[in-house]
Amino acid sequence: MMVSATLLPLLAVFIPFAAVPVVADSYDMVKEYAGQNFFDEWAFYDHFDNLTNGDVQFVSASQALSSRLAFVDTTTNNAIIKVDNTSTVNFNDKRNSVRMQTDVRYSVGSVWIADMLHVPFGCSVWPAWWSHAPEWPAGGEIDTFEGVNLVTNSQMGLHTLPGCTQVGQKQSSQLVNSTDCSFQSNNNEGCITTVPATTSYGETFAQGGGGVFVTEFAESGISIWFFPRSEVPSLISGNSSTIDTSTLGTPVGNWPSTGCDSSQFFHPQNLIFDITLCGDFAGAPNIFSQTCPGVCYQDHVLGNGSNYADAYFEISSVRVFSKQGTNTIVQPDNGASKTITRHFGLGVAFLVVLLSWLAL
Repeated sequence: MMVSATLLPLLAVFIPFAAVPVVADSYDMVKEYAGQNFFDEWAFYDHFDNLTNGDVQFVSASQALSSRLAFVDTTTNNAIIKVDNTSTVNFNDKRNSVRMQTDVRYSVGSVWIADMLHVPFGCSVWPAWWSHAPEWPAGGEIDTFEGVNLVTNSQMGLHTLPGCTQVGQKQSSQLVNSTDCSFQSNNNEGCITTVPATTSYGETFAQGGGGVFVTEFAESGISIWFFPRSEVPSLISGNSSTIDTSTLGTPVGNWPSTGCDSSQFFHPQNLIFDITLCGDFAGAPNIFSQTCPGVCYQDHVLGNGSNYADAYFEISSVRVFSKQGTNTIVQPDNGASKTITRHFGLGVAFLVVLLSWLAL
C-alpha cells in the first residue's frame, strides 16, 4: 500500500516496453486458503490504523467473525472481508474494518494466486492485497492489488530500501508512475505500475465476475499478472496443483533483478488483505477530490455506513506455490507477528521498528 498523493492513470508516464516473455519457472502448490477453513491461518491486526492513518479500527479475529466482517459465505463457500456498514460512527470515532496477514511467510521462489469475485471500492475506501516482510522496510513490500475511492484502474508495485529501481522491465502495461522503489523517495511512492484494464478495480471488476491476480516472487525478479474472469487461463481456472509461469504470457508489471535483486531487497513475505478508509492515500484532498465529493472523513466515514455496501472482498481462494523441488514456506520467528510496520515517514518508521524490538 502506497501513501504518495499520486493517482494513476491520470499522472502515468507512457513508456513503451517490449512485449516479450520474462524468465519463468515451474511451481508446485504448497498452501491453499479456501472454503470453510479460509481464515484458519491468518493473524488479525487488532489495532487502530496507525500504519496508514486511516479512519478505521482493525478488529481482532474473534470480533471480525462475530460481527461478520470476516466470514465464509455458506452459499458460495467464498470468503468475505468487509468494512462495517451497519454501525453509526460519530465524530472522532473510527469505523471497524479488517487487516489480516498469513501466519507463515513465503520466500523467494514463490507464486501466489488470488481468485477474487469482488474487491472493495467507494468514496474513502482504500483496499489492498499485498505482502511485506516483518522488518519492513528492510525486507521489502510487494503490492499486487491496490485502489482508492472511485478510480477505474488498480495499481501494483514495490517498496524497498534505497537502491532498488525498475529497469529493463518486460511488461504489458505502459502506464508507469515511477521507477524508484525506495521508501525514502517521493514520500514512499514506490515503483508503481497501473493496470491498463478498467476491469481490474471497482464496479467494473465486479460486473465482469472478478478476476485473478498472480504474483511471482522469483530470483530473476518480481512479476504480476491480472486476468479478468473471461481471460483466466485454464491452468488457473482448473485449480492445477502445478503452474508454469511461462504459459501466462507477458506480465502486467515486471521488476527484473537486474535493477532490484529479489534476494537482496526482499525477505520472506507475509501475505496481507486490508481495507482502510481515507488515510494518507485515499483521503489526501487532491486524490479524494478527483473521484469523490465532499470531505473524506466527515462526509463518508461518519454516519450509518450504508455507503459501504461495496466495501468488501469476496475471495474464492488464495493458492501459494513453491518452485519445483523446494518448499518456500517460512515459519514465523518467535514474536515476529508483533512487528507490523508500514508506510511511515523515515524517522517514525525506524522508531516503530525499534520499539517493536524492545517489546519482544
